[in-house]
Amino acid sequence: MKFNCPNDALMALSKELQLVATESLDTNHQGRILASTVTADRDSPAADVSAMDGYAIRMTQVQHEASLPIMGESAAGSPAPEMPSHGVLRIFTGAIVPQGCDAVVKREDTEELNSEIRLKLDPAEISKGQHIRRAGENASRNSTVLEPGIEIHGAHKATMANFGCSNIDTYQPIRVTILTTGDEVGTFQQKAPMPWQLRNSNRESIATLLAARNWISIISVEHCIDDQKQLHDTLADRLDTSDAILMTGGVSMGDYDYVPDVIRDLGGKVVFHGLPIRPGKPVLGAATNDGKLLLGLPGNPVSATIGCQRLGIPLLAYMAGKRDWLSKVPAVQLENRGNKSIPLTWLRLVKLVDNGVAEPVITQGSGDLVSLGNSDGFVEVPPQQNGEGPWPFYAW
Repeated sequence: MKFNCPNDALMALSKELQLVATESLDTNHQGRILASTVTADRDSPAADVSAMDGYAIRMTQVQHEASLPIMGESAAGSPAPEMPSHGVLRIFTGAIVPQGCDAVVKREDTEELNSEIRLKLDPAEISKGQHIRRAGENASRNSTVLEPGIEIHGAHKATMANFGCSNIDTYQPIRVTILTTGDEVGTFQQKAPMPWQLRNSNRESIATLLAARNWISIISVEHCIDDQKQLHDTLADRLDTSDAILMTGGVSMGDYDYVPDVIRDLGGKVVFHGLPIRPGKPVLGAATNDGKLLLGLPGNPVSATIGCQRLGIPLLAYMAGKRDWLSKVPAVQLENRGNKSIPLTWLRLVKLVDNGVAEPVITQGSGDLVSLGNSDGFVEVPPQQNGEGPWPFYAW
């Protein structure tokens, strides 16, 4: 099947993938994917509260420049006192509004005397309910306050804490194996590789991109030489313990590119092999019969890194239960873009130069690790287009 854009390919492959199981957690929710709804255990606010520091007043006492005695106060964290029939109560932000109070007058709208106030406002400027937050206006008891599929961050944790929610259901971290291939690839620590050898930069870039997400668990990092049996045995073994395997290298049409054949030998269903993108056109996306992901990225480091960010992470997010797995990304204007356009979706390395503005990074191709390291991410430019955008921006 042919696809016109990356998202079409991702949607098609996602239909073959299985979501991970869920688990109940008491703590360490940060960065995990919520698997159940969070509901309000009480109204929010739980009672009528003041939205301002000021004075609780009855509408029958709203008279311009009338002196009103201060008969007490309502402080945050305490039950409300009884509302006096004559006079006002000093009240603080978040304090309970006593029954019988019609409005709160801001402190700055009064002239404060020793034990009384005088209103500086015209009576017509004070309305019933003014500066009062009503019980349940944020959420009513038993209503849904957080939906499943969100990646839990600090703001979500605040909401959960507000409603006494500590034990929640989350999706288990998706178990990922990273598998690099190639006779030419050595170790990252290798001090003096021969000219025909490469340090394993793909392993480092992909592992770093994945490790930044708490809903991903890297369970194995492997390397295979260009040997079909070793590749077959390694994939078969890691599929037993992994939900997804991300591979680099071996997906093109060369004599030593064994990944497509091995995936088919293992029963993988290939949804796409080759996409109209640059870099990364040879990318292969497949799924096993039980819904595990097999993603074969090209071996060139720029292609592998961009492919992991643009294709791999969204697919993993889908399997991890994330609702907005095809994430909405910011758009940037592209300066100094040149006149070139290509007949493919162009995933073009860029560097941010201002808020919402980027410029292309000069590159010598998909093996140029210097340009990759000097980029902040890449923009996605549709086929045959060349304008300044704005274009979707994918940050590292």
